[in-house]
Amino acid sequence: MSTYTSSSSIVTVSTCNLNQWALDFTGNTNRIYQSCILSRQAGASYRLGPELEICGYGCEDHFLESDTFDHCWESLAELFERGATD
Repeated sequence: MSTYTSSSSIVTVSTCNLNQWALDFTGNTNRIYQSCILSRQAGASYRLGPELEICGYGCEDHFLESDTFDHCWESLAELFERGATD
């Protein structure tokens, strides 16, 4: 006879749909950071946002410009520096 022991873990997920603006990297980054704080305060261990959350939707031809990529990476680095992933 074997004994089966199950351990379960509870994970709280925070899904975020923010009011982001196309190419508003500063504003979008600030809103993402605030949602990270609120998610953490709510006990979430994982925060999920949509694709294009940093640059915003509706960039159209700006997606082809290297500046758009650079600003997205800079914004992501700022979120790390501010402790959004702690």
